[in-house]
This record gives sequence, structure tokens and C-alpha cells, in this order.
Amino acid sequence: MKKKLVMIGNGMAGVRTIEELLKLQPDGFEITIFGNEPHPNYNRIMLSTVLQGDKSIEDIIMNDWDWYKSNDIQLFAGEEVVEIDKEKKQVISEQGRKVDYDELIIATGSSSFILPVPGSDKKGVVGFRDIHDCEMMIKDSRQYKKAAVIGGGLLGLEAARGLLNLGMEVDVVHLMPHLMERQLDGTASGMLKKELENQGMNFLLEKQTAEILGDERVTGLRFTDGTEIRADLVVMAVGIRPNVQLAKDSGIYVNRGIVVNDYMETDVQNIYAVGECAEHREIVYGLVAPLYEQGKVLAANLAGIPTNPYEGTICGTQLKVSGCDLFSAGEIGDDEGTKSIKVHNEFDGIYKKIVIRDNRIAGIVLYGDTKDSNRLFRMLTKREDISGMTSVSILEASGCCGGGEAGDVAAMADDELVCGCNGVTKGTIVEAIRTNELTTVDEVGGCTNAGRSCGRCKSLISDILAYTLGDQYDTTAKKAGICGCTTLSKDEVVAEIREKGLTNVREVMNVLGWSQEEGCSKCRPAINYYLGMVHYDGYKDERDSRLVNEKMHANIQKDGTYSVVPRMYGGVTTAADLKKIAEVAEKYDVPLVKLTGGQRIGLFGVNKEDLPAMWEDLGMPSGYAYGKTLRTVKTCVGEKFCRFGTQDSMGLGIELEKKFERLDTPHKVKMGVSACPRNCAESGIKDIGFVGVDGGWEIYIGGNGGTDLRAADLLDTVKTKEEALEITGAYLQYYRETAAYLERTAPWLERMGLDHVKEVLADENMRKQLNERLDKTLERYNEPWNEAISDRAIKEKYYQVRSVSVE
Repeated sequence: MKKKLVMIGNGMAGVRTIEELLKLQPDGFEITIFGNEPHPNYNRIMLSTVLQGDKSIEDIIMNDWDWYKSNDIQLFAGEEVVEIDKEKKQVISEQGRKVDYDELIIATGSSSFILPVPGSDKKGVVGFRDIHDCEMMIKDSRQYKKAAVIGGGLLGLEAARGLLNLGMEVDVVHLMPHLMERQLDGTASGMLKKELENQGMNFLLEKQTAEILGDERVTGLRFTDGTEIRADLVVMAVGIRPNVQLAKDSGIYVNRGIVVNDYMETDVQNIYAVGECAEHREIVYGLVAPLYEQGKVLAANLAGIPTNPYEGTICGTQLKVSGCDLFSAGEIGDDEGTKSIKVHNEFDGIYKKIVIRDNRIAGIVLYGDTKDSNRLFRMLTKREDISGMTSVSILEASGCCGGGEAGDVAAMADDELVCGCNGVTKGTIVEAIRTNELTTVDEVGGCTNAGRSCGRCKSLISDILAYTLGDQYDTTAKKAGICGCTTLSKDEVVAEIREKGLTNVREVMNVLGWSQEEGCSKCRPAINYYLGMVHYDGYKDERDSRLVNEKMHANIQKDGTYSVVPRMYGGVTTAADLKKIAEVAEKYDVPLVKLTGGQRIGLFGVNKEDLPAMWEDLGMPSGYAYGKTLRTVKTCVGEKFCRFGTQDSMGLGIELEKKFERLDTPHKVKMGVSACPRNCAESGIKDIGFVGVDGGWEIYIGGNGGTDLRAADLLDTVKTKEEALEITGAYLQYYRETAAYLERTAPWLERMGLDHVKEVLADENMRKQLNERLDKTLERYNEPWNEAISDRAIKEKYYQVRSVSVE
């Protein structure tokens, strides 16, 4: 009979414990998990990458909903446990749900420490600990421009970098004279400060916050020296506080954290604690590596398998701020008992300091060059005697093959740590590659967990694959599948669709051996797109395989309502259309009517059930503000009205938009048409931009105005509108056929090369063939809002509100 295991907390440490337990005893427990947040387990240490715009929330999910289902785990997400009844061995949730346990794990994690200063409860004061905090900061950045981050430690600097990426001005307030004073000495801290100042951060060091100013919402900070700064948003990043109140209320021994022994047992039988809420040997850890070590020990303990005790962890720190390569571990200061090796190359921006005590490495600080961090960290943790080594051989590995990456891997000892977050060594990875015939970095991660946290070790894992597999590790072996459901790349999937004549999404997944029968939210839209691209003259689109906004033909908003953005070709409208939009906005009590960046009018806050009727009242085509397709063609007024205009920009813009609207593309496509080089339509940062010159048009491609700003490249100069349309059609079709799904034109052009694309489009016959396939593709599209109005089945399936009984 299975034992009942309940876990309070759905974070990284707790779920890793469950993963380890499932490996050791897959059928031993009936598992129930309660999580405060309404999300499956996600990678909290990657929140900074979400804030910095490098990843989406979906990208940092580590165990999706299917993982819980496939492992028979009952998850109550967004439901807090409020009581532990030790006598009855039962937990009780805020909803009154009672669940019995035989074994109970407390993995409640920690919360941001909010400074107890006047005003800390005002609107606009947030921590940086979870997805909600991230969403708050992203939302506020759209409305406000001045942010203050209190705390110049690792978390504060990552938050500050993210806020800069969101377009805010950022002051970092720090109590100490140096940034990251626990990890860096003065020299390294100074180098870091200089680099971050170059990135746009402003530092206020040796400042103590006395009060947060403002009425209902924060307007600034006042310091103990009487000075003040303005701030619309204040991020507290001054530390974390273990979530121990539930344990304390339940009579479990708590000091700073929930006190546990070397096997993660609390003072109450059958109750354990793991992660940031646990205190082991008077230490509460906040980094992921020790928490995973704790999880391993606890899993073995629960499974009844003899294991070594957890005896604490020496932590290494890497900073995840773009442009800063930094590693720190152990002691950073000097005293009478230490000697240091220091290298400071100001020209290359490199600093290395190795602190030595009793002929052993006691501390490491690396800035600008961290390639030796794993080797040095291993020497530190192993307490290797370095008496016979020179300072040069300590600082840099010689490598048995003469240095370089391959030599570095060959020189690594089997017990050298590769993935510090997950405690995975080179020997473990090599053994997994050989035993399980692994050929990709993702496969190694799936088998060993290496690379699944911060991901910085992935290049080293790739080197180990190359070292272990030799010639077998070719470029094919390095490829990544389009998602976790398959190892096939985009090119292989497209080739199989063509070769085997596959015609629908389910057939592709079945025939090509998808690991997940139903696929996932990444692969289903991609397959649907590839099928439509290959079978351009007759593919029946699978609406249910599209992303949610495309499925609904409206953008879902944060509060569950939708936005409606009608098409305005070239940004040109009429008094009649404006009157119609105003009448519809009044009729449906639309909360917000706003001009968009694409020269259109958006109606925001529309209820799902009102969408078809509103579209019918508008009588205008969809603007596809939600689609992976042509969004808008921005135009200036051009020669008809502007005294500088040399070409008819509105005319060309309207023709382009009417010809290419609704065309499925790998990602959204934006165009701009300017009548002269003054470039009022911002043609230089569009996917395709047109600039009027004397006697014709310059065509620019691959521009991007988002987070990764990229100026477009000049593709060609043409004399007529007809030539512009022909080149544009061929270019779009070539992009459609060669880009991966969700690849914008800017990275695609970088990958393909401008010269290559020019060469392809210079071939008249090739241009003709590309345009023929494009024109055939365009024939199959219908106006989606009209379809929803006229098709009862579509209306009922997608736009009808259904009542669901709640038990």
C-alpha cells in the first residue's frame, strides 16, 4: 500500500525532492502538493531573464501541468495550507480542504524582505521573488519611468538590469560602499560598478533609506542624510526571509528557519523541511545548489535508502547581468593568515583573485574571464593541497592537449563540477552519455538535470559531448528539437512532411513518434504553420492548434477581456469609420479606446461574448493585431501633402497591406513606408521598410524596434511600386520557407546572411517561383471576423460563455 506524502510548497527545492524520490521509489507514495502560486513549478532563478526580456514565463516552467498528471501527483495550485494538525497527521488548506499524510515535507521557500520603513506599504513598492512581482514591474514600466532598486546585491542588480531593459531610468541604492560586498572585493566591485554604469544604472552608495515618499503611491525616497530622489517604482532587493510562520504556529522548532538535522528531519516525527525555509547547522541557504543537495538527501531518506548525511555547502555565485562575466566563492578578504594571487588586466577588463590559506584555496573572485571557475571551485571544495603548484598553474589549466576547449575538458577530473546549480559532475555526464546513448545537450539535461537551472554550463556540456562522442558528435547531433516532444529539428520536420505527404498535425505527431501524444503549446502551432507552408495550395488550417490569440482572432488581456483592433490600411481612415468606431465603443461600454503604435485604433476591455456582435457592428476587417502575420504598414503622408515627400508613401503602403494581409508568417511582420530619407514612418527598424528617393524606392530588411534593436539592411533599390511589390513578395516567401516558427526576420537575416538573401532574390526565376507560391497561399485566406459572424458553429465554440458547475 502506498504511503501518503504531502508537500507544502511547489517550488524548485521541493519539486526536485519529488523528482529524486520518483527515481528511487516510483510507486512508493501517493503524492499531494499544495502551492501558493497559480503556476506549475518554474525556475525562480530565471525570473531575471523574464524581466530582462530574454525569456517568457512559459520558457521558465520546469515541470508543466502534464508532468504532475503523468506522475499521478495531485497538485492544488494557488491554494495555501493554513494549518498542520500533527496529532491527526493532516494538513488543512485555506479552502478547508483536509488531506491526511504519512510523511509531510515543508518546502515553503522564502519571501522578499521588505524594509520596515515608513511608506513601505505604498502602491509601487514590490519585492523581486516570484512571477507576480515580475508582472507588477513589467506593468508599471509601461506607465512609469523612474525606478529605484534598494539593494546592490545579486538580486538587486539583476532587477535593475531588467528594469533598464523595460525602458526605465534606474537608481540602485545600496547601504554599503561596494556592490555585492559579500561576494566581491573592492577591485572587482569597482569594475562591476563601472560596467553597469556604462549600461545605464545610476548608483547611490552608502545611502540608508529612511522613508518612502508619496500619498497612496510611491513618489520617491528620503535617506537618513536628508537627501531625496524621485521614484515611481521601488524594488526591495535587500534579502529574503524564510517562510516559517506555518511551522511555528504548528509547534515545529523554528529559529531563523525551520531547524533540521543532516537528513532534513524537523523535531517532529514524519515532518521534514527542505529549501530556503530550512535551517541546517545554523545556515539558511538562498542559492539553488545546496537546496538540490538537501532534496537528494531527503528523497533517499524518505525512500529508506542509506545515504550520506547533508553536511552543508560551499556556494559559488555567478552574476546573470548581461555584459558581466563574474564568479565568486568562499573567502574574498585578506587577513594575516592568507596570501592572495591577484591578476588585474585593466586593458582587457579581467580581474582574478585566489585567496590561499594553509596551502589550500579558500576563496575565488573572477571578473571578465570565468572559464577556470569550475576547476578552481573543485580545488576549493576538495581542499586540494597546492604546495607544489605555481601561481600560473593555479590560475589557468594547461590542458593535456595544449589548452583550448577540448584540452580543458580532457584535463577535467571526473569529479569536477560542471553544473553547480544541480551538483552534476563531468563523470556523471560522461557516464550518462555512454550508458543512455545521449547525443544532445537537452538529452543530457533530461537525464542528469545538468543545465536545467541557470543554463550557463550548457556550452561546457556540449564540449563534454564532443569529447565523449568524438566524430559522432557532428552538427546533426548538436541540433535541438522544436520542443521537448521530439528530437527532430524544424528542417527535419518539414522534410518529413514533404517526403511522407503528411497532411495534419496529429498525423505528423503520430508518424514522427512524438513523445507526448497531444503535443504541446510549442509544437502544435509550429506544425500547423509548417503544414500550411508546405501545402500552400490546399491546406485546411487547424484553428485549435494555433496560439490562443490567433484562435480567438483577438488579443486576450490580463483581466481575461479582449482587444479589438480593426484594419486601417496604411494608417489611413475616414470620418465614417471613425464615427462607426465611436458608436461601437459607446454601445459596448468599451473601457479604453487608444491609438496604437501601428497607426490604428484599439478598443480594449471587450468581453469575449461581445466580440462577434462588435465585429458585425464595425463592419471592418480584422487588423490582425494578434497574429503571426503582417501586422501593419506604417506610412507618412508622402508627396500628396508633405513638401519634403518625393514618393507616394500612402499609396504604396495601402497596396502592400492589402496584398499581404492575413499571410501566415513565422512571426509577426511590420512594414514602414517613408516618402523621403527623413524616414517619418521609421522604415529603418521594420521587418521590411521602404524609403522614397528620387526616382524610386530603397527597400530595407531585417530591422527590429523591440528589445533587441536592429537597424535594417539595404536590400535593393527599385524604380516602381510593381518592382517593390515583387521583391517584397519573394522576400516574404523566402522568409516563410526558411525561418523557424517564432523566428523574427532580424535574427533570421543574421543567420542566413544578407549577401545570401540578396543572391537568392537577384535570381529572376527564383523570384517568380517564390511569388507564385506566395500568391497561391494568399488565395486560401478568408476574413476571420466575417467567418465568426456568419458561422454559427464557430460562434458557439469560441465565443459563447458557458456555465460550469462547481462542486
